[in-house]
Amino acid sequence: MSAPVEVDLPHQLGREEARRRIERSFGKLSGWIPGGQVTEHRWEGDTLTFTVAAMGQRVHARLDVRDALVHARIELPPMLGMFAGQIGAALKANGPKLLR
Repeated sequence: MSAPVEVDLPHQLGREEARRRIERSFGKLSGWIPGGQVTEHRWEGDTLTFTVAAMGQRVHARLDVRDALVHARIELPPMLGMFAGQIGAALKANGPKLLR
């Protein structure tokens, strides 16, 4: 595994409302990843873990919903590690859309 991509997405919604909005808009996530598809996802308390299949690779991700931010952690396989900077930038740009 390459180093994980970690991004904090600040919000002023409170934990419960942030989680509700993520649940409501989670389906949009696949559309942000060309050829990608969410293959599994589950909530454990205020943590959403999910797997995205893209370009023949599996990417594991985790969203920790907190009172004033959502901490995203994406574990990239070595083959996709070279795209870590681009993935982090895309997450910072698109991540707040999950909270709308």
